[in-house]
Amino acid sequence: MPQDAPALRSVLSLAPVIPVIILDDVDAARPLAEALVAGGLPVLEVTLRTPNALRVIAEMAKVPGAIVGSGTVRSPLQMEQSVHAGCQFMVSPGASPRLLDAADEIGIPLLPGIGTPTEAMTASERGYSFLKFFPAEAMGGAPVLKAFASPLPDITFCPTGGIDVEKAKTYLALPNVICVGGSWIMPQDAIAAGDFKRIEALAREAAALKPRA
Repeated sequence: MPQDAPALRSVLSLAPVIPVIILDDVDAARPLAEALVAGGLPVLEVTLRTPNALRVIAEMAKVPGAIVGSGTVRSPLQMEQSVHAGCQFMVSPGASPRLLDAADEIGIPLLPGIGTPTEAMTASERGYSFLKFFPAEAMGGAPVLKAFASPLPDITFCPTGGIDVEKAKTYLALPNVICVGGSWIMPQDAIAAGDFKRIEALAREAAALKPRA
């Protein structure tokens, strides 16, 4: 089926920032998710870029209040694995026809990535009204998304890629941005040191950012 827009909107509107997580340490999965949720960021994107990513997802999905999705989804197999791991949504860096075809058969919503108006229009024609703008900063950043707003008024974006807390404020001020994705909330040195209180504090700062009403 086409993208379940109401379901995805309900997820993406829960917090202004979605942590984009690259983690292979399964033991760190639950405490990291607990810190992010405690800081006010319940929607977690775990990228399928590490050998243990699916196990990390399964552990994070056990945390009360966590809404866990998979990221860097590029194949039908990864979609099926995402469902079995307990994901409630999926995120892809692109929007290939094969991937969108496969998403029609999966019971959880997909947030596909685009970088150009043509890609956005192609996804829109397939029933997608929520899209990831990726890689956001490399593709021109907030000025590009601002330029998208008038000719593509029916599409809402979650920009991801190269965003920090200051850049997030600029994106969230745009009328066509519902939230942003970022990894600045989880410094690798904090994860390695088990400093989850620091991560919780960074999450709290990010959660205080407000998207445009």
